Amino acid sequence: MSWRGFLVYGSLMFFTVGSFGQANILNAESPDEIGKKSEAQIQADANDEPLEYGYVGDRDILWSKGTWEIIDLDERVNFPLYYPIDTNNIGSTRRSLYDVLMKGIKEGKIENIYADSYFTEKRTLKDIQATLSKVDTTDLGIEQYNAGEEVDQQFIDRRDLSSADIAEYHIRGIWYFDKRQAELKYRLLGIAPVAPDVNFIDSGQTDLVELFWVWYPDAREILHEAHAFNGRNTSSSVTFDHLLNSRRFNGVIYKEDNVQGDREINEYIAENAFMQLLESQRIKEQIRNFEQDMWNY
Repeated sequence: MSWRGFLVYGSLMFFTVGSFGQANILNAESPDEIGKKSEAQIQADANDEPLEYGYVGDRDILWSKGTWEIIDLDERVNFPLYYPIDTNNIGSTRRSLYDVLMKGIKEGKIENIYADSYFTEKRTLKDIQATLSKVDTTDLGIEQYNAGEEVDQQFIDRRDLSSADIAEYHIRGIWYFDKRQAELKYRLLGIAPVAPDVNFIDSGQTDLVELFWVWYPDAREILHEAHAFNGRNTSSSVTFDHLLNSRRFNGVIYKEDNVQGDREINEYIAENAFMQLLESQRIKEQIRNFEQDMWNY
């Protein structure tokens, strides 16, 4: 790691480390005082902002490659993005990444949501509502409707997707070599929660769909305010923004920029999961080796 990378990492750690849902627990005289921050902590949080991306001119990019990755939430290293799924007995400061994104969208703090990873078709919360929830009427409710009566609420079934239903995240980013700093860097562009189709989720169907795409720079403020669980040290937390920007997760590439219209790996390596994984690793090695090859004469 170069000295510039060390300084950036140190700055990120300085700005993101903080108490995680247990503020003042050692000084509390009663359980009601747990979580109450001191004036110094409140002032420090007020001045806490996500680390700004530096300006990168097009002429400074010597080489770049766009990639799409799958973050499988069944993998232990990705658990901080998935849990908690049951928040009944957990403080309000601990939420899953999906809950944080949905809260930001509902409150209007995340406005740039799209239908695909190319960010061409913008969506609103109303537009994606059919993807997030299903409303169905039971047979008794249909009988009431056919009889011209008002359908009782007890005969209407509503199924909303929750954080427990999220199986994966898809992310789009770009690897680029900054010739001014002589470093290979990564910039996250978008993220999408992936879950079974809400209309068939209870019928055993396992096909996954992308619910929506979020333009990541627009969500950084919200993700910086929310903290992921740090299993190694519960007194220090890491923000979702830091976790994602520092790539503290495991992702598998399923698509890259290519001449065939950015076709996915499973389109040219069909029905062979092992070979698809090897192809993903080959693309990773190709990206990683570019920086190393820059210093070979």
